[in-house]
Amino acid sequence: MKKILLFVFTIACLSTFGQNKLDKSKKELSGGSSSSKNNSSTTTSNSSSNSSSSYKSNSGGGSDIFFNLFFNITFGVVKYGMIGDYKNENHLYSNLTPYPYYNGKSGNFENSDTVSVTKNKARIDVENSFVYENSNLYGNHLKAKIRPFQYLYLQSDFHQLFEFDKIDNTNNRLSLFQFNIGYDRIRFEKFNFGWTLGATYVGNEVKKAGFAYGLNAEYFMGNRISFMTSGKWSRINGFPVNAFELQSKFHRKNYYFSLGFEHLKIASPNYNFIALGGGIYF
Repeated sequence: MKKILLFVFTIACLSTFGQNKLDKSKKELSGGSSSSKNNSSTTTSNSSSNSSSSYKSNSGGGSDIFFNLFFNITFGVVKYGMIGDYKNENHLYSNLTPYPYYNGKSGNFENSDTVSVTKNKARIDVENSFVYENSNLYGNHLKAKIRPFQYLYLQSDFHQLFEFDKIDNTNNRLSLFQFNIGYDRIRFEKFNFGWTLGATYVGNEVKKAGFAYGLNAEYFMGNRISFMTSGKWSRINGFPVNAFELQSKFHRKNYYFSLGFEHLKIASPNYNFIALGGGIYF
């Protein structure tokens, strides 16, 4: 009996290790999950029935009070939480720098009263990293950020992942695109924090897209070293497609070298990469 159990356990381990993660991600994103769709439809029907019943119960004069309260809370969260109070928060008027540490101290922003001939000019950030999990799974991450001014920016990320399956002796690849509009809610000289909204698209055999949202922050310390972290979340065909990044940068004039860690969750498989690369500011 022990030999049989050991044999079954060995076969299970071999099948797990030999499974192609990229292929599994693409199959799940292409086929979807019947259970998740059923749960979604059930939740939708339940929520619609609950909303209809709550509407009937609140059809009296009290519904206006609750609506006004909900509107005011939502408006307050969006204005002060996501956008900010431009009347009382001076950091929201901070100027965009031509590149971090151009003056030896400032990060992406500098105080609005700073005298600078490059005040509020547009900037383009381009970065490329080689990502590595093991000798059979690696890829490339290309990132571009267009900043027309200090208020908003456009960002696109392109992951091209490769995996070699030793059992089938085949090569597999997956293309992951992320397109976002970003807003820096906090714009201090040494620290910025913001959010992104956009879409995630998986190419190859999947060819599906989903809504995406994210958060990011960057801290600039001495010796021209900065630390950046970001997270983006989305769902495609009922499955999560998430990206988390932790990165350190060493800046030299208008370019830098980077070393970091990237975690991707594409459907059920998880990917953990060491990222090595660099970037330049135009």
